[in-house]
Amino acid sequence: MRDSDQQHSENFFSTLAQPGIQRLRAYDPGHDLVAFRRRFKGEHPSSCQLVELGSNENPYGPSAKAKEAVLGVIHDSFRYPDPLGADLKRALAAKHGVDPASILLGNGSHELLMQFAQVFAGPGVDVVASQFGFAVYAIAAQAAGATLRVAPCNADDHAMPRGHDLDAIAAAVTDATRLVYLANPNNPTGTWYAADAFAAFMARIPPDVVVVVDEAYAEFVDAPEWASALTLQAKHPNLIVARTFSKAYALAGLRVGYAIAHPGLIAVIERVRESFNVNSAGLAAAEAALGDDEHLAWVIARNAEQREALASALRARGLKVFPSQTNFLLTQFAGFEGGAPGDSAHVAKIEAALCDIGIVLRPMTGYGLGHCLRITVGNADENRRLLAGLDKVLA
Repeated sequence: MRDSDQQHSENFFSTLAQPGIQRLRAYDPGHDLVAFRRRFKGEHPSSCQLVELGSNENPYGPSAKAKEAVLGVIHDSFRYPDPLGADLKRALAAKHGVDPASILLGNGSHELLMQFAQVFAGPGVDVVASQFGFAVYAIAAQAAGATLRVAPCNADDHAMPRGHDLDAIAAAVTDATRLVYLANPNNPTGTWYAADAFAAFMARIPPDVVVVVDEAYAEFVDAPEWASALTLQAKHPNLIVARTFSKAYALAGLRVGYAIAHPGLIAVIERVRESFNVNSAGLAAAEAALGDDEHLAWVIARNAEQREALASALRARGLKVFPSQTNFLLTQFAGFEGGAPGDSAHVAKIEAALCDIGIVLRPMTGYGLGHCLRITVGNADENRRLLAGLDKVLA
């Protein structure tokens, strides 16, 4: 089908969709990495010269126990997975000290973030999120037909530049608000907020407003002022905490996420959960990974070590690196060769030049941060190759 014919058909069928979907743009996953892997495939069948630092993946891979667990269930792949995910729920409940009825499993946390809006938002309802928050929050609100109210982030001269301004978010809540999305730490900025600030924020939020705290990167945090929102759930039944096995546990390809909330709240969301939404391999691997504290601690230590080393190396090259408690660094590139802050065309040339030599970073134009690139913290070799490539491109 010609591009013009496809566009015409898409326009026609779009008119049949609900209003929120008509205005919606699909989530942008970034580059076609499969095509890049083929392009930079090495001579050995298992080798690849590509340096993938655009998707915030864990370069160290999953626990050996998780791999063994996948092999242990593959012979039963002709059977449907446990529709309740009962074993994984029990393991998560023991890990977090909650009732299994407080846990909802998802095909990654992305599915859950969409479901929260499907259940609690809709036409005539406001959804509040922060400027520079994760793109899925806006997609979820719009898909539900709700109105998204975006609160301004902290200014660049703030102690946490471009992080969540909890006062501004609380001020954006109206009588029409039913859902608030937060991320701690936040993607794509890497910023975080302190436990006492969040406690004060929750005290201002009405009990009929559901607050979602996306903690996808929680395991990487070492800031002493940070604390999981789980500590406040007993006091605030309207609080949901979402987590994932895609990042620190390195199970991105198996798609397992979970949410923890009041059992009554979880029961309502269960009404729209797709049947068998988490596959057997994912359930088994996640349960095994959850029990391998030694591997997780090793990954976290390596990430912290490489995050600091990479941030220092980038700053030494004159780049602005924003504070991060994640496994990525938001880095400002504008300013080279006369480029000014906000010069997205200049940064796009840098990003394209890196792609040409097999280094993939994440463009930030879609977030309104076109003068920045998001860089996953790789292992020592990947970071070395990144810096060598940067020196070549920026020269």
